[in-house]
Amino acid sequence: MKIYKFGGASVKDAEGIKNVSSIIQNHKGNQLLIVVSAMGKITNKLEELTTAYLNGQDDVQQIFDEIKLYHFNILNQLFPDHNHPIFNDVANTFVEIDWLIEEEPEDAPDYIYDQIVSIGEIISTKILAAYLGTLQNNVKWVDARNFVHTDNTYREGLVNWEKTEAEIQENLAPLLKDNIAVTQGFIGNTSENFTTTLGREGSDYSAAIFSACLNAESMTIWKDVPGVLNADPKWFDETERIPQLSYHDAIELAYYGATVIHPKTIKPIQNKNIPLYVRSFLHPDAEGTDITDLNNHLPVPSFIFKVNQALLSIFPKDFSFIIEENLSHIFSLFHNHRVKINTMLNSAISFSISFDYDAKKLESLIADLSKDYKIKYNTDVELVTIRYYNQETIDRVTVNKNILLEVKSRNTCQIVMRDKKETE
Repeated sequence: MKIYKFGGASVKDAEGIKNVSSIIQNHKGNQLLIVVSAMGKITNKLEELTTAYLNGQDDVQQIFDEIKLYHFNILNQLFPDHNHPIFNDVANTFVEIDWLIEEEPEDAPDYIYDQIVSIGEIISTKILAAYLGTLQNNVKWVDARNFVHTDNTYREGLVNWEKTEAEIQENLAPLLKDNIAVTQGFIGNTSENFTTTLGREGSDYSAAIFSACLNAESMTIWKDVPGVLNADPKWFDETERIPQLSYHDAIELAYYGATVIHPKTIKPIQNKNIPLYVRSFLHPDAEGTDITDLNNHLPVPSFIFKVNQALLSIFPKDFSFIIEENLSHIFSLFHNHRVKINTMLNSAISFSISFDYDAKKLESLIADLSKDYKIKYNTDVELVTIRYYNQETIDRVTVNKNILLEVKSRNTCQIVMRDKKETE
């Protein structure tokens, strides 16, 4: 049993669907479960639709029509016969959003978000399964919500592993003996049968859930890059592919923000010692990166950049120490406001934190913190994390930068900085 995960870039258009289908057909001798994201940037567009609906904007229907047109244009290219059942199937799926946006929003925003945004994965998998079904007979579309069970934490569903594994073993494993199944990443279901999502970019995590519960032989993530690189090509002209990576280093890189792998992905497959392969869907026969239980550390330093950061410094009003009691209170506020910390440093009377900038979250967080603490903050700063750093690598990324915060451990250095011209 092998698990293949394809992201939005691989299925962004008709040619992408054909290419993915070709990759699957070349491996059809294996038992395969295919986990797929929403097409292209459709998740962003569905988020835009959700925001417009919640805010009562005038362009709700216009945004929705653009989303529908995008998918039907792809359908028209893939299926010359417009009487193919997939046209009605996709249209009926969109009706679920039609019904929702006809009424004024009454439910909690996070609940509404999950009901709307999850449609992207439902439709992309229906289209891929239908097209693959024109090429071979043993293709089944599978609704991930029947198998991935979560709590009611909308937008960040917590998986009920015991129930999920039992459902997958009992009802999905037998189906996969004679069929290739196409299912969704990113989504799950509550005990009340409401759709949840697992967090942005959560399709990798979904694939890991299925891999672990099926005791898969391997899991492969198909990307538009040749494997795990030591830096994002957006920031570095010269990058190196890392041929082999340990689970430990993969977890570290994902935690610090390496976008090639979702942070929650590694642990479920590490627990079952399932190898993870990162391959290019553009060059499917090329070598990629193998992530296994090997003990070697990274062969080259790796760089992870996160822009649009906020740096927040917290000081007790009475100049008392930042001790365990204060830290517990501070962390509880970050948890309540759903702010994820990217790096932190504390001294005797201060505690500094960087996180992804969100104007609303920052405003409400500062309002709560200011009741007990003095606050200083910067926005529009960047965070670079260097795994297996040395002074040369630090100097490489800090040219013409003002360093606002630097945190070092044995293998990792994190630097919060901004351009010198912005602070002079």
